[in-house]
Amino acid sequence: MTQAPTPTADTVRRLVRALLEESGPGGPGGPGPDVRPVARDGPHTTWWVGSRHVLRLAPDRETGLRRLRELRLRDLVRPHVPVALPTGVAHGEWAPGLLYTLDTRLPGGTAEEHDVSAVGEADLAALLGGLREVPPRAAEALGVPRTAPRSLEALRRMAAAAVEGLARADEFDPARLHQLTPAGAAQLAAQPATAVLVHHALRGEHLVVSADGRVRGVLDWTDAVVGDPAEDIAGLALAVGSGAAVRAATLAGYGARPCLRGLWLARCDAVVRLAEHVAGRGSGRRDPEAVSLWRTRLGRAWEAILLERVTELREEGESGDGGEDPPDEEP
Repeated sequence: MTQAPTPTADTVRRLVRALLEESGPGGPGGPGPDVRPVARDGPHTTWWVGSRHVLRLAPDRETGLRRLRELRLRDLVRPHVPVALPTGVAHGEWAPGLLYTLDTRLPGGTAEEHDVSAVGEADLAALLGGLREVPPRAAEALGVPRTAPRSLEALRRMAAAAVEGLARADEFDPARLHQLTPAGAAQLAAQPATAVLVHHALRGEHLVVSADGRVRGVLDWTDAVVGDPAEDIAGLALAVGSGAAVRAATLAGYGARPCLRGLWLARCDAVVRLAEHVAGRGSGRRDPEAVSLWRTRLGRAWEAILLERVTELREEGESGDGGEDPPDEEP
């Protein structure tokens, strides 16, 4: 396999100068628009281009094909959701066999920078509800894969093993994980015939949030699948907190079972990922920024919520789309 060239500011500037027909200094023959990498570290494959565009350079063929699929998927999703999605401006090859996409830049910060307000939670509810309205077969026709639900029991066992290391590092009390028993994990298994279009990466950096807490847009649809809607509820729990995630999912029509399933997917994921970063697995060294990020996400996922007072889930009244009548709560 041919190794991808290393993108530089000059590489990006030459590429976008040919794409953007701007007047003034950024036009033909000028110095080109201001460009800078989005991430401080790493391979620098995503770049800000001026104040209005984002350029993404695929490092391999598979990533490039997913980016092209994303362009078509955003057009399919756009009529169903109330938030903005980036618009594709251009795409092509930035190196032999390697694709680029140039998108509009959505104004605003991220959920890592701004808290989501109550009205923003309604935006998230409309997003989740809109994704349920996208015909799964239409998404699959674009190449979006269908994935089976994850085993919550297998994830619970992984978290139970990981939590011991966190306990030794004084990062987490293992007793908190005892709330999810094997019987509880089995009760929260995904229900048949509930697959919907799932963004699958509703992390804080992918939610465009305004200073007043409204959710204005959603970025990066390359990981989208047709699958378990609890995965997006879990993503929101890590991004904006369990309370906001469950309130949004409830407003979107999801019942107790998918909400609690999403909550526990997020909690177990956070325990496993924080343990990996505390131990320095993968990179061979501990990354303080990654540890701090996953501490924050773990805190969000482990927020106590009213729904956890529920001890039983009704079997009757469940709908095939993942919504169901919520169980009666204790007085």
